[in-house]
Amino acid sequence: MRALRLIALHLRVVAMYEMQYRMNFFLQLFQSALATGTGLVVLALVYAQVDELRGWSRPELLVVLGVFTIIGGVLESVVKPNLVRFMEEVADGRLDFVLAKPVDAQLLISIRAVRFWQAVDVLVGAVVLGVGASRLTPRPGALAVLGFAAGLLFAVVILYSFLLILATSAFWFVRVDSFVETFDGVFQAGRWPIGIYPGWLRTGLTVVVPVGFAVTVPAELLTDRSGWVTLAAEAALAAALAGLARLCWRLGLRRYGGASA
Repeated sequence: MRALRLIALHLRVVAMYEMQYRMNFFLQLFQSALATGTGLVVLALVYAQVDELRGWSRPELLVVLGVFTIIGGVLESVVKPNLVRFMEEVADGRLDFVLAKPVDAQLLISIRAVRFWQAVDVLVGAVVLGVGASRLTPRPGALAVLGFAAGLLFAVVILYSFLLILATSAFWFVRVDSFVETFDGVFQAGRWPIGIYPGWLRTGLTVVVPVGFAVTVPAELLTDRSGWVTLAAEAALAAALAGLARLCWRLGLRRYGGASA
């Protein structure tokens, strides 16, 4: 309960700050619409030549694009701003101020910086997802929607944990911002179902950088391509990565020397 109150307090403070720059909303809306529009044009060009892409119909790929855009919006609005700030604070010693507070430091470094206007991507993605889902035959049932919601939550946990593991390398290395930039490039592969890629790349997007797995599984659950076994596997991966991220965090704190280092 205390953690929820802390999150609500930080969100309120950040929202008050962000409201001073309302023009950012329209800029982000334009950027999001442009990126999504580009994706839709590419889909149209693909389906002008073929009826299916490795067994995926056009509505199903709209679902994938919607999931990709939603998750990307969460990463850009909440996860990445906080972790980039965290890495900067490790480098210059300002993390001391966070560690001195009587709250869980990992929670605190994960909620302080929120780019509310980036959340426009979440709304745009939801629209694309809704259009794709409405054209599915048969329509998704209540269990499919419930499984999708759980899968989407696990996907966010997977990618947050993976990025936190990368970010904690700042405790050992000086320049680690390139890791996040590299992730941005790899994340674009999640725009398409993981099944369309060659086997070696599918393995990489599942085991090494779990982008494809995180994006494709929720879409498969909604389109009835996967069931509860896949959801359980995703939950297990989310739990394993969250535990590993926590371990890396604690090991990093032991190494951290603070501003005096």
